[in-house]
Amino acid sequence: MDINVINIVIGLAAFVVGIIVTWIVVKRSMKAKDDAALSKAQSILKEAESEAEVLKKNKILEAKEKFLQLKTEHEKVISEKDRNINAAENRIKQKEAAVSQKMEQSQRKQQEYETLQENLKHQLQILEAKKEELGKVHQRQVEQLEKISGLSVDQAKTQLVEALKAEAKTEAMSSIKDIMEEAKLTANKEAKRIIIQTIQRVATEHAIENAVTVFNIENEEVKGRIIGREGRNIRALEAATGVEIIVDDTPESIILSCFDPVRRELARLALHQLVSDGRIHPARIEEVVAKVKRQLEDEIIEVGKRTTIDLGIHGLAPELIRMIGRMKYRSSYGQNLLQHSREVANPCAIMAAELGLNQKLAKRAGLLHDIGKVPDDEPELPHAILGMKLAEKFKENPEICNAIGAHHDEVEMNSMISPIVQVCDAISGARPGARREVVASYIKRLKDMEAMALSYPGVEKTFAIQAGRELRVIVQSEKITDKQAEVLSFDIANKIQTEMTYPGQVKVTVIRETRSVNYAK
Repeated sequence: MDINVINIVIGLAAFVVGIIVTWIVVKRSMKAKDDAALSKAQSILKEAESEAEVLKKNKILEAKEKFLQLKTEHEKVISEKDRNINAAENRIKQKEAAVSQKMEQSQRKQQEYETLQENLKHQLQILEAKKEELGKVHQRQVEQLEKISGLSVDQAKTQLVEALKAEAKTEAMSSIKDIMEEAKLTANKEAKRIIIQTIQRVATEHAIENAVTVFNIENEEVKGRIIGREGRNIRALEAATGVEIIVDDTPESIILSCFDPVRRELARLALHQLVSDGRIHPARIEEVVAKVKRQLEDEIIEVGKRTTIDLGIHGLAPELIRMIGRMKYRSSYGQNLLQHSREVANPCAIMAAELGLNQKLAKRAGLLHDIGKVPDDEPELPHAILGMKLAEKFKENPEICNAIGAHHDEVEMNSMISPIVQVCDAISGARPGARREVVASYIKRLKDMEAMALSYPGVEKTFAIQAGRELRVIVQSEKITDKQAEVLSFDIANKIQTEMTYPGQVKVTVIRETRSVNYAK
């Protein structure tokens, strides 16, 4: 046990000694490290101080260089400004010199103007004196001329004014003629092209309708059955249809006479059914007429619908469609109204396309332009105004309404479609074979035209030729000069235009002929 204790004590003593030795060694080692670190830190500080000194010197050098650079640039700017200021001063001095020179010139001109004004005043005084002297001389000359001519001043003025008026009128007519020819060459060139192309592109049928319809029958026995006992069948048929039935000695035909084509067609169809059926008596006549009337009304509506479909027009009111169908049985101057309206509608669309306008509106207006000729009640109104009111009633486009009302100048035109409809209406009505007039009214119009031209002084003969489309006026050469002939042609044309009604246009040709005749014996 003692040995173990001793060993323990020795071990503890060795452990303590080891700890002490270790502590001493560690402490010395740490001191050595601290000294080394301190030495290294001092060397780093010295290096940093030397580097900082170098950097400071470099920055100072850079700052000096920058200052010198800025100073140089500033001196350049100042020198540039100095040069600009010197140049501006030089310009100002030059302008001052120029202004001074102009002021001197102005003063000289002012002096010259004052001198000239004084001279003008002196000249005016001289002119006033001469004017008074000339006035006195003129008065003496006027008095002498009055004594010589036997005319007063007012009378001489009147004669001079009349002479000047005649001369001015002649010159004005010549100028008007030149202007009108130039306008026709320039303004009408394109219009002629469009109209000619339109006419060439539209094919028309020539249809003339009479006031009577001839109903053909197979034999005279049928004619007797139509007449009936004591003419009762004819009386019943006339009462039911409103058509006059003429039965004469003409073989195998009966004439139906009525101004209304619808009634004539009604009578024709009823007669056809009665003759085909063979039963002809008053009760049967009334029954057949009522049936045919319904069929004819349906056919009128069908014709209106087919017409609108053919022309590509949609959205018309049913009553307007019925009126279009009734046009088939109406005529104007012998021209079928439905055919005329179709002829107007197609050129209207073509012209509208050429002019860049709405083709559908133009075609619609062309078809409806004579709708006022076929109403059921037929009030006392011009057909253009009545047609316009009907179109307004059925909510048609305002441009279409205006075109209908203005195609005979009943109302003022306010759209581009209106003159197109008017022109196409004239083209359709004026083409050869389109219309015919009553012979008596036609002859009277030609006679009135010749008599009107013959009433002018100096006119020797007048001839209406080319169906009234040209009026030739032969004047006396010793009474009418060439210039007066031009004036006469213009005056006659204006009078025809304002006082007469005629289709198309009338060409007025004044002929002045001088003949010298001698005989050799």
